[in-house]
Amino acid sequence: MGNVLRSLFGHCCKPTTTDDHSQSLGPHGISAANVGVSALAQDLFQFQITSQVPEGLSKHVISSRKAQAKWYGKLVEAWKEAKPPPRTAEEAARLIIQTLSSHQKPDIEGLLAFYGLPLPETLVELSAGVPASLPEEVKFEMQTLPVDAKAVADGDTVTVYVSAADPRESLCIPPEVNIAAVKRSKAREKKKYAKADELHNRIIDAGYRVLNIQNQEILARKYRIRLRGIDAPEGEMPYGNEAKEELAKLVQGKCLRILVYGEDRYGRTVGDIYCNGIFVQEVMLKKGCAWHYIAYDKRIEFARWQKEARAKRMGLWALRNPEEPWDWRKKQREGRL
Repeated sequence: MGNVLRSLFGHCCKPTTTDDHSQSLGPHGISAANVGVSALAQDLFQFQITSQVPEGLSKHVISSRKAQAKWYGKLVEAWKEAKPPPRTAEEAARLIIQTLSSHQKPDIEGLLAFYGLPLPETLVELSAGVPASLPEEVKFEMQTLPVDAKAVADGDTVTVYVSAADPRESLCIPPEVNIAAVKRSKAREKKKYAKADELHNRIIDAGYRVLNIQNQEILARKYRIRLRGIDAPEGEMPYGNEAKEELAKLVQGKCLRILVYGEDRYGRTVGDIYCNGIFVQEVMLKKGCAWHYIAYDKRIEFARWQKEARAKRMGLWALRNPEEPWDWRKKQREGRL
């Protein structure tokens, strides 16, 4: 039974260390590194074994320990059913709020505070996910392989890979790439790693890469995706790093669905990104991590989401005079910065 539980909770069950307490965000000793998710997962795992809720929780909630035990029983089942399980503080907070929606508000808020998780009023409300039918302007859609957080360039650009086995991709693989991939595989079998690396460099130069995913090598095509309709602060601008981190948090480790509209003048693929049913541009706008790029996208909802974030002073809108990135880039080109 223990092994089964560890498979459910173990991906983020990292015990809090002494060093973690130096940057505590909550009474449970949550650090900035794990932001409560690993601590919650660990406590749910322990509850399955001992039926005991964490010590100290009663100081933050108003209900009895018997009631608390019922919460944890519900949370264990909700965690198991989540596909995938929560990985971020916001995902964990949403799971708690949705699972315990019928319980008293002070209890829910106390439980969230105990783990250093976001309170309900700080979470943005999201729309109903992926559209039932594709917008007319969409040329095609792609399903990506899991995204590496390092592939996020800034708050509106991410590099993704699509398996060459995808029906659309398999029709247009350059013959030299297929040949190099086969030769590379044979070279590795013979432990001729220098030759294999040379062949892989040829594959990379052609816009492909061989990725190792769950101990399986997959030939994949590289795409640089420019999120349609938003413009995030550049890295050197105020809130640029925060915007990049928010996008990385949304997409890392996830397989994305991308609706492709075309290419921009830099050769990037312009598209709408959906991650586990969440519209990524909506999150970025509602959290104040990007501007509505109205010069290239007239969608009314984008303007509304930006207006909502600005009214709440979310993200970059809390800055005194946030500068539009297109103006900032223009000044850079003209040497005025």
